[in-house]
Amino acid sequence: MRDDGGMHAHSGPEAAEIRPSHPHRRVTSFRSRRSSLSDSQQATWNRLWPEIGTVARPAEPGGHYPALDTDAWFGRSAPLVLEVGCGTGISTLAMARDEPDLDVIAVEVYKKGLAQLLGAIDRTAATDAPVTNIRLIRGDGIDVLQHLIPSGALTGVRVFFPDPWPKARHHKRRLLQPQTLDLIVDRLRPGGVLHAATDHADYAEQITEVGAGEPRLRRVTDEAEFAGLPISVRRPTTKYEAKAAEVGSPINEFIWVRL
Repeated sequence: MRDDGGMHAHSGPEAAEIRPSHPHRRVTSFRSRRSSLSDSQQATWNRLWPEIGTVARPAEPGGHYPALDTDAWFGRSAPLVLEVGCGTGISTLAMARDEPDLDVIAVEVYKKGLAQLLGAIDRTAATDAPVTNIRLIRGDGIDVLQHLIPSGALTGVRVFFPDPWPKARHHKRRLLQPQTLDLIVDRLRPGGVLHAATDHADYAEQITEVGAGEPRLRRVTDEAEFAGLPISVRRPTTKYEAKAAEVGSPINEFIWVRL
């Protein structure tokens, strides 16, 4: 939403670490990180963020989250895709450009990554094919799913290369746990798609197990079915993915359909 709407963008406090707004502290799936923007990135942020970005936090500490009216935010009604942890938005932008009939909400904790995506979106404005179907939320993906997205509202959810938290004592921090999957599935409409990817073998085993334990999901492995899905499952290869391939880390792709 815009600055004059229910959801507000913040230029001061939002620059600090994003923490989940819960009465009881819970384990998060992201790491604390701070980074400053360049002058040009900050200028782009100041110009574009009030229109296409917002922060996931309650209107008052400990209070309710303002309603997120996606039809008003995008200026139309279209199938909605949520990408949790968009990073710098390379996949986000490429896939949104190829799917102009979908509306994409990209969620990321780190301001630097969102600023890079904002800059990339801004650069498309000078081309023959400006990308206008992306909106950004800075915050915890779980908060967004819990408080801003209603049941059955999503046509797709994308989770590409979430932090694997490789140490055993940190596995509880991994995003794709049974409780998170339950929340994602509830937000998907019947026929909606959950698309995840990881290059971490142990995390892939866990994701496989968690997905198999969710009876409302059917895994799709036959490429012949991909064309019939309501969202694309063709991802561009990012620099991160290319580096993983260079060191011999196989990419594990997970595609499920909500029954």
